[in-house]
Amino acid sequence: MKKLWLSGLLAILIIAAVGCGQKPGTSPQGNETSSIQDPVAATPDSNGGGDDAGQNGQSGITDPGTPEQLQADITVYFTDEDIMDLKPIKREITYTDANDKYETAFKALQMADEGLISLWDKVELNALDFSKGQLVIDITLPPEARLGAGGELLAIEALKKTMFQFDEVESIEVTVDGEQLESLMGHVDLDHPIIR
Repeated sequence: MKKLWLSGLLAILIIAAVGCGQKPGTSPQGNETSSIQDPVAATPDSNGGGDDAGQNGQSGITDPGTPEQLQADITVYFTDEDIMDLKPIKREITYTDANDKYETAFKALQMADEGLISLWDKVELNALDFSKGQLVIDITLPPEARLGAGGELLAIEALKKTMFQFDEVESIEVTVDGEQLESLMGHVDLDHPIIR
């Protein structure tokens, strides 16, 4: 009887131990299981091209997730405190495609060096698209972005010089909140499109 009782107790303990050992793997959250499986499954897609992926020849899997970074030296144009003429400043930009290149150039046009003034810093860029030689730039002009006649003329000239340095840009269409306006800020005629 004693042996039967001990055998039953031993069987219960074995079942309990086996059941407890399986709980982490079968829990609803599966923390232990996911921490073991996710790095292996995620490495090619989300690791951005780790050493293992490159060594196993799986670099083709990681490349689509990370666009190639390109660099270009450009010139952007600012003015001084007197707002009398434009000052060219060299910048290096990093971009991934054509639209990103022009958007990055526009953003560089908005950030002047110390002692200079950007004529576009308060302008909000809504959209930018390049197609068939034409660069379409849609902006919002808050009241603080509006300039006098001289500032408006220099702002348009700064935009033209910055964007036309890219040989593929043949024309620039500037719209304000999706509309073609006769004048950007009310002083200078705005061509639609601006031709090189």
